[in-house]
Amino acid sequence: MIELENIAYSYGGGELLSDISLKLSPGSFHFLTGPSGSGKTTFLKLCYGALVPTAGQVRIFDQDVREMDRDDHALARRRVGVVHQDCQFLDHLPVADNVALPLMVSGRDELENVSNLKELMHWVGLGNRASALPPELSGGERQRAALARAVIMSPDVVLADEPTGNVDWEMSQRLLQLLIELNRMGKTIMIATHDLNLIRAAKSKVQARVLRIAGRKLQLAGADL
Repeated sequence: MIELENIAYSYGGGELLSDISLKLSPGSFHFLTGPSGSGKTTFLKLCYGALVPTAGQVRIFDQDVREMDRDDHALARRRVGVVHQDCQFLDHLPVADNVALPLMVSGRDELENVSNLKELMHWVGLGNRASALPPELSGGERQRAALARAVIMSPDVVLADEPTGNVDWEMSQRLLQLLIELNRMGKTIMIATHDLNLIRAAKSKVQARVLRIAGRKLQLAGADL
């Protein structure tokens, strides 16, 4: 589904990532760890085509990123849900409308999906905040809304950048369970996180591969996690 082959990425005159190869196959579950500044967010952006590698090849659904035009990228984004760390919303629209934007843009805002939207808003703990405006949300609420928006279209791949960074442990477990359920439906999941407790909790429920970025390289993390 997403394949990186010997990719490198340079930023500000220095190499941030080097000689990385990875294949995200259908139904796989990955955690991505590494210290701050190691390149986790950059790596995720390479996976969904927001950045182009300075060397090597990235293929998204069998298309080379360098050969994709605007329409190709738009179609790919419908199949890849992204939870950004700095999630952006349209501040003049209620939270529920922000979450439903992908449905409206794709013309899929029919009755069934409206029902799914309500269920999803309750699942992420925002059922009573559906009519609130984004500036009224806390950091944790914004993150939960970002996750809901990323999965509302039931994408084939979900790439989540620190999706539980601003929520308490109980809610982080709830959001993790949502991602696990999506994975059981055959979706490919990658979560970038610093939270080793979250990874340990997940490994008792799902067969997850833990990757670590260190020294510009991608490594398989140790069994002590």
